[in-house]
Amino acid sequence: MVVFNSYMNIPQIDYWRQLCLREGVTWHYEKGDYFFRQGEVAKYLGLVMSGTLVYSVMDSSGTEHIIGLEYPDEFVSDFPFSLSGTPARASVIAQSSCEILCVPTQILRERMRDDADLREIVRVTTEAVFGTVYDRLISFYTKTPEERYSDLISFDPQLFQHFSLKIIASLLKVTPTYLSRIRKIR
Repeated sequence: MVVFNSYMNIPQIDYWRQLCLREGVTWHYEKGDYFFRQGEVAKYLGLVMSGTLVYSVMDSSGTEHIIGLEYPDEFVSDFPFSLSGTPARASVIAQSSCEILCVPTQILRERMRDDADLREIVRVTTEAVFGTVYDRLISFYTKTPEERYSDLISFDPQLFQHFSLKIIASLLKVTPTYLSRIRKIR
């Protein structure tokens, strides 16, 4: 299955899905609400039931950069950093009204101490998340903005119904004007 977040294709994802379905508490987020903030320890891992979110970082001049997208039936977390109590390097912000099944990361930290199987699931999931992020980094060096846009649209032909032009441009590391030109050509 082709998905934006390729970590979703690993078999261990079912563990996280079942955990959230079994133990998660539904939280509602409005557009603009933070799931967690850059510099704070993320308190929850969540399964997005509805809505969309973005991963955002601020540079030293206060400019926001979009580095990731989340869709329904995907996971929102600061993985694996929240499991070790490390502050988040990015923020996650709702882009629409969202329902998220949330499980406290503190519970997972406690379980990991005595559960070797869970530690293995965390290890494999961490590798998969790293692979997703690393592939995106490589694409910035090996693909043109037009190719990255093409890849993004192939994941979600309705992309502009979920996210603004400004967000998509930031994710692609181009200006909104340049993205508009790319869209006219395609």
